[in-house]
Parts: sequence; structure tokens; C-alpha cells
Amino acid sequence: MKIPYINLSKQYQHEGKKLLSVINKVLKSGQFVGGDEIIKFEKNITKLLKVKYCVALNSGTDALTLGLYALGVRKNDEVITTANSFIASTAVIVHLGAKPVFVDVKPDQLIDPSLIEKSITKKTKAIMVVHLTGRVCDMSKINEISQKYNIPIIEDAAQSIGSKYINKYAGSFGRIGCFSAHPLKNLNAVGDSGYLTTNSSKIAKFLKDVRNHGMTDRNKVKNFGYVSRMDNLQAAILNFRLKYLKKIIKKRRENAKIYFKYLNKKFIFIPKENKKEFNTYHTFVVQVNNRNLLQKYLKKKGIGTAIHYPIPIHMQPAFKKLNYKTNKLPKTEGQSKKIITLPIHQYLKLSDIKKICKVINNFYENK
Repeated sequence: MKIPYINLSKQYQHEGKKLLSVINKVLKSGQFVGGDEIIKFEKNITKLLKVKYCVALNSGTDALTLGLYALGVRKNDEVITTANSFIASTAVIVHLGAKPVFVDVKPDQLIDPSLIEKSITKKTKAIMVVHLTGRVCDMSKINEISQKYNIPIIEDAAQSIGSKYINKYAGSFGRIGCFSAHPLKNLNAVGDSGYLTTNSSKIAKFLKDVRNHGMTDRNKVKNFGYVSRMDNLQAAILNFRLKYLKKIIKKRRENAKIYFKYLNKKFIFIPKENKKEFNTYHTFVVQVNNRNLLQKYLKKKGIGTAIHYPIPIHMQPAFKKLNYKTNKLPKTEGQSKKIITLPIHQYLKLSDIKKICKVINNFYENK
């Protein structure tokens, strides 16, 4: 691709010897499972997001699983969430024996707070909000519902490190915030990694034991746990890359402004960023007609794209096997046919984005 959707090799070219030095330091230390870099990373995240505790884990999926587990989600419980997310958001609910209850979304692809109350039952154990694309959900209204019914919020903030709503960070609104450091994220490891945040000392202590087999020390197991530890090498890489996160977010926001300026709004719908939001643009998703034809056209022109996500979770074969009745989700289903994700990464040049806009505009203006 002349203009790739993502460019991880370019990231390595920029980091070069500095990153290798970090890796070599860990290898020489002999600290691979557990270590000082993990402690440092957890402190760095609490400082960045203004929360009390961070628990470093193996992946964002594990963060969601252990987060729900810590909230007491078990068999036959219900968790309210959305169906237009990555499959992990629902899979973790199912694996705990609970039932995902889907509600529809707003035009910006985020959960519609006005529909949440209608789906609350005696079995509702948690509300999982998904901060999709780097945009934070309407947490003012959702927090009101949470407090009214005494139902905890767990945030799937996998795509939203550094994002804010009314000047408060994603991952700091709910009882637990869950993050991914997958290589495609704005703060990325070189393999699977994740972490969760909380202001509860009880939850933090419980999960730091649970992530390590449930061991309270070398010989004692208080609760049967899992193996979900972030390794020291990934923590070191994340500590190194944290230094550049603000710069990366700034560049992505600048790229987004260029798209807003040059894409023809007559043919392309782009959810606006309102004054309450600070969007970090993990992805740049627009909604268009003739999406599949546009994607083929862009590929032909050497422009990489993606779709997040073409098949809503409630329409996946795996979900249909569960035989659950779901709420009607017209917006979720409608958006899934129109969404397309354009390149937004920090290594794009102004000329790249202008070219993408020109190609897309020409596709529609010449039809």
C-alpha cells in the first residue's frame, strides 16, 4: 500500500536504538516475570489517568474478564453493553456464564444512555460502556443511572487511553477501567498486554493476587486465580513509549482536523467532537453509502482501510448459538453497513490525508 492503514515498522524506525537499549536492559537484568518495570508502569498509569490503582495484566481481554469477575459477575447474571464492539467485550461476559444485554447506540457509535434503564432487571450486575474509536461515552448520564440503581460501571477503554470527557480521563469514571496495549493501540506493546484501573484498594489487592494464580505469597493461595501477568519486557517497552503518548495523540488529533476540513460532508458523515470530549482518535471512522465499493476503490488507489466492525456481535454465529433474545438494534445494524476506518496514524503526511480526501470525494462526486 502506498498509504498503509497502519505503519508499525515506521514506529520502530523512529524508536530504533533507544528501544533496543530498553529491551537489552531487561534481558540483562534477568527479570522477566514480575519486576521493577511493572511496578513503574502501574505508577505511571495512575499518575497519567489520575486514579489510585493500576493492575498490569496480560491483555485487554483479561482486564475485562478479571474486572467483571471482581465485580461479582457470575452465572445467570446480566451485563448491559453494546453490540458494535470487538468480540472480546461480549466474549468475557459469556465466559463468566453471564448474559450480555445489548442496547442500541447513538449516531457517534457510542451507547445511548436513554436506552439503558429500559434494559435493567433484577439480574443486572454491571453496565459495560465501550469508549469506541477514542471517544468517551456520555458518562454524566450513565453515572446517574449507575448511582440510581446501584449498578457498577466497568469501562471498556481499550481504544481510549488519554481520552477525556468533561476533563476526566477514560478509565476513571467507573468502578473499573479496562485497557489494551495491543500493538495497534495508541500506547502499544510489541505483543499482547493490558491493564485495568480502579480507585478501590480492595479490588486492586484482590486482582493483583488473582492475576498470579491467586497466590498471596510464594506458598499461599487465598483464591483460585488465573495467569494474567504482564511481563517485565512489555512493561519496559510501555514505559518507554508512554513518554511519546501525548505527542502521538496530538498528531492524530491534527490528522483528524485535516479530514474534517477536506472530506465532503455531503457524502460522508463524521461524528463531531463536542466541547465535552477530548478524542484521541485510536481510529477515524466515517459513515458512507456504498461502503464496500469505496473500500475496493481506495485499495485500487493504494490506500489501506479497515472496518470496525462489519458484523455486530448479536449477528455473529457464535452469539446465535446462545439463543438469547435481544433488543432491536437498528442504529447498530445500520451503521455496520456504512462504517469505514481511514488511516489516522501519526506517520501520515499532510499530502497523504489530502490525497485520501480527494480520492473519496472524487468517488462520490463523479458517481
